[in-house]
Amino acid sequence: MSSPKKYNQNVHPSTEVQHLKTIEEQSGNLYKSLYIISRRSNQIGAQIRQELHSKLDEFASSQDNLEEVVENREQIEISRYYERLPKATLLAMDEFKNGKIYFREKDEE
Repeated sequence: MSSPKKYNQNVHPSTEVQHLKTIEEQSGNLYKSLYIISRRSNQIGAQIRQELHSKLDEFASSQDNLEEVVENREQIEISRYYERLPKATLLAMDEFKNGKIYFREKDEE
């Protein structure tokens, strides 16, 4: 499992205007490029979600007390950290633009 710090490097956390021609150049087709980016975004989102849940489970309360809501500082800090990370779509777009995504076409028979 990869570290969330890997995802936090050099990606601006807000959206930016993208030139469609540069996105299209990677695969030769704009829609294919967007499909590749969306698939990678889903992968990144699933990885980050899994990491978040595993870290939150470490600090989970073992008591099943429904009357009291226990405020766990560690869980709150971890959640805030993950909320500040760039969105999975922005990370996937950055990987695609920098040529870090490997993709191949299925052979049509």
